[in-house]
Amino acid sequence: MNIYDFTVKDSERKDVCLDTYKGKVILVVNTATRCGFTPQYEELENLYKKYNSSGFEILDFPCNQFAFQAPGSEEKIVSFCQTKYGVTFKQFAKIHVNGKDESPLYTYLKSKNGGKIKWNFTKFLIDRNGNIVERYSPKVKPGQIEDKIKELL
Repeated sequence: MNIYDFTVKDSERKDVCLDTYKGKVILVVNTATRCGFTPQYEELENLYKKYNSSGFEILDFPCNQFAFQAPGSEEKIVSFCQTKYGVTFKQFAKIHVNGKDESPLYTYLKSKNGGKIKWNFTKFLIDRNGNIVERYSPKVKPGQIEDKIKELL
């Protein structure tokens, strides 16, 4: 089993099979629009613009589990991110990353690397073969992992 075995809902509630991203370097991030780490969207977008043409993707999963910091509908979250941070990478439907209702994708990610998600903007870097390379805490800014992304590309 790897990341390509999962199907998730995008921000329009349509199914997206993650095998769509085979051969890409992927950064999976649980996000929130009212979090102290929300400004990381700017660095995420910068990385995306810089490396997307080389095979880099960001998968953004809003999560309202931590102090209700991702309120509103998916439509409002997407609009906020596009307006405030110019986000162009793929955004998905809100999910749970912990607990009985957690996304199977996050059950898998956590089982392979580090257990419970402690806060928004936890990042998982995935190589071109669907393997988890590294898990980064919310305190690690996206720009701090740029060299690792370049190495995988």
